[in-house]
Amino acid sequence: MIAEPLIAHRAADARVALRAGELITAGRFVADAIALARLLSPAQYVLNSCRDRYFFAVGFCAALIAGRTSLLPPSRTPEMLAQLARRYPDTLYLGDDAGCVSWRGALTSPAAIGASTWKPDAAASMWPPPTIARAHAAAIAFTSGSTGEPQPQIKTWGGVVDGARAETSALQLDQTAVEDVVLIGTVSPQHMYGLESTVLMALHGPCAFAAEHPLHPDEVRAVLSQINGRRVLITAPVHLRALAESSHSMPPLDRVVSATAPLAPALAARCESIWSTRVFEVYGCTETGMVATRRTVEGPVWTTMRGVKVEQRDGEFRAYGGHVQPGRLADRLRLHGDTTFELDGRADDVVNIGGKRASLEGLNRLLLSIDGVIDGAIFLPRHCDGPAREQRLMAVVVAPDVTRRELLSALRAQIDPAFLPRPLMLVGSLPRNAQGKLPRDELLAFAEKTVRARRSQPIVGGSVACEETERFDRAR
Repeated sequence: MIAEPLIAHRAADARVALRAGELITAGRFVADAIALARLLSPAQYVLNSCRDRYFFAVGFCAALIAGRTSLLPPSRTPEMLAQLARRYPDTLYLGDDAGCVSWRGALTSPAAIGASTWKPDAAASMWPPPTIARAHAAAIAFTSGSTGEPQPQIKTWGGVVDGARAETSALQLDQTAVEDVVLIGTVSPQHMYGLESTVLMALHGPCAFAAEHPLHPDEVRAVLSQINGRRVLITAPVHLRALAESSHSMPPLDRVVSATAPLAPALAARCESIWSTRVFEVYGCTETGMVATRRTVEGPVWTTMRGVKVEQRDGEFRAYGGHVQPGRLADRLRLHGDTTFELDGRADDVVNIGGKRASLEGLNRLLLSIDGVIDGAIFLPRHCDGPAREQRLMAVVVAPDVTRRELLSALRAQIDPAFLPRPLMLVGSLPRNAQGKLPRDELLAFAEKTVRARRSQPIVGGSVACEETERFDRAR
């Protein structure tokens, strides 16, 4: 049996995590994982929904030790958990509350099942770490649902360990003492990017990670302030934009890593300037794993991680080699070779309206570049399968200090009138998940609910909120 250690830290007293700035050693982590593994009741799968990153990591490793496979839900909504319960009935549900880890089975009837609990032992320590077979199915991750139904993807232990090592090298964290690095994540560990970059890169970097899951700017700054060492912020563009807009004051950052969506070069440059740091991006997908990295301010070219190559075959772009699972990429690439490329938009995001074509990604990039826009999305509404001349785009935008008229004027100066979104609705926030993504079904439901609410609003000051669609039609 070819195996890999549970963690790659060299000694029991090495730091593997921090909670509220307090050190958690590698020996204690191993002891916690083994103790929890011994207590878990029988089940083939473990659905790990722990929000505390340390509890998540302990639960993930306990499942490995016990020979289980972790399910990593794309969201923790009741609907998603119920869907997984139907698909994987032999599942143990792991959560965290009040400083402990609890578990139970059969999500479909939770009232009939008493939860068992486990609390970590601060004085425990075990060494060396156990080994796990490389071929073991460590996790089943799910695509985000941004473009359709979430699909399961099996990840082996050997594959995710190799990916963590490749990412550490690609982000140049192995060029100095990696033990000084602390990873702070605004993304959840249930997402493949969060799992790879805030948990596995710590366990096999070997770095340390912060147990907290800060999201809002004040929370991020508070966690960063508690940490000594080389701080590496693992985040997403929507979170990074909020941080940059909130305040220039930030504890020193060794570097910033962004993924889940393209990062605007202007935002990357601004973050590097105000925080005196370096901003990197990771490109990949749930199906293949991490594929490539780039330092955003240095240009649009991506370089694949070690051993990974890209190719065009039968009209599709594919990644293979190294740690990745060979598979199709959802984007169009402009290949410079088999290890370097530029992104040329999503393979399925081109809209055709009135015989004119445009990329939704490109339209959204223009929208987010408008001064005062904090967040937003331009998209095709449901049931846009009629004649092209009848199709229309919609938009929901978070821009507290900008009017609709100003937004439309800014868009009209940059795009063809056929692609002006109608209606364009100003909202307080978008239904992004913990990774900063907008699953298509949730976005459509949110937009439809917003339209219904606006149509029901009474006349105020001589205008009717439900008339915004007609007004935008006339504005063309």
